[in-house]
Formats: sequence, C-alpha cells, structure tokens
Amino acid sequence: MPMPTDLSAAFAQGWLMTAGLIVAIGAQNALVLRQGLARAHVGPVVALCTASDWLLILLGVFGLGAAVQSMPVLLQVLRYGGAAFLCLYGLRAARQAWRGAETGLQARAGAGSLGATVASVLAMTYLNPHVYLDTVLLLGTVGAQQPGDGRFAFAVGAGLASLMWFVTLGYGAAAASRWLQRPAVWRAIDASVAVVMFCVAAQLLWRPL
Repeated sequence: MPMPTDLSAAFAQGWLMTAGLIVAIGAQNALVLRQGLARAHVGPVVALCTASDWLLILLGVFGLGAAVQSMPVLLQVLRYGGAAFLCLYGLRAARQAWRGAETGLQARAGAGSLGATVASVLAMTYLNPHVYLDTVLLLGTVGAQQPGDGRFAFAVGAGLASLMWFVTLGYGAAAASRWLQRPAVWRAIDASVAVVMFCVAAQLLWRPL
C-alpha cells in the first residue's frame, strides 16, 4: 500500500538529506572503505555503522537534537576531543603511507582482530563530532519538524540511505579488491586517509561547532 503524499515527501527528504551528508569521505567512511578493500570483517563493520546511524537518527528526530544543542560545554568537549582523536588516526595513516608495504592486498587482508576492528568503528562513530552534528543535530532538527507520522517516515528514509551507503561502500570495495594488489595503492589510500583526517581535525579546531 503506497504511503500518503506527505509521508512520501518526508521519506524522500530523509533519504536525500542523509545521502547528501553521508557520502563525504570522513573518518568512519574511510574505515569502512579500508575494511572493504581488505575483505576484513566487512559484515560486522557495515552492520555496526548502519545500526549506529539508525540509533543516532532516531535520537535526533525524536528529540535529542534540541537537548544537545542546549549544552555548549558538551559541544566543546566533542570539538577538541574529536580533533585530537582524528589527529592521532591521521598520524597513524601517515606513518603507514610513509613506511609502505612489501606486498599489496594479501598482506593486509587478515590484519586486525574483530574486537580491535569493532573498537575502531565505535571510536570513529561516537568520538567523531561531525556524526552528532550531521546525524543528531541537522537531521534531527529537520526530521522533528515533520508533522505527525512524517517524523517516522523521515527517519525511515534516512535509515535506508545509510544502509544503502554502507553496504555499497563496504561490499563494493571488496568486489574491487582483486585489482588492488600493488603496495603503491595502499600507500595512496593511507596518504589520502591521513589528509582527510587532518583536514577534518583542522576544520573542527578553526570553525566553532
């Protein structure tokens, strides 16, 4: 049974907004891409990222966005703590890019235990201020303005966009992994990740939340 026009519009708005926000390669996306390329714990990583997005979307749409917005001290903690974390991750990626690797994809395919990978995903998700700004505050503010059941439709559309993105990023990268056998490719990936991390950290430090 098709949704009423107003619910369809809320669903589409949630999907489009989330798709536009999530595509930018940030700390979380870089980690999903790397795990996908290495074919390492792709399913748990995709599931955890998607579930985390759904949780934050629901919290934002159904009221937490306004609560967090009213706590400037928390925003500053997220700002400086997130910048420090991103700098550390960027330094790690830069060191890997500088050192390089003797072999390509096979040398890294099994690197990292599931527990360590899950811990990295949780850190990249919940210690990243942009996740809260985009998912909780921005999506939450817009979603909370939807009338009646429109909030639920908006949240469903946003959650679907998140699921589609992480599945595509994780398993799409895995499908392309057989072309990524050269060590130079990994050095380029690590260098790109380092640049992204430092740029996001700089943005947090020089632009108030």
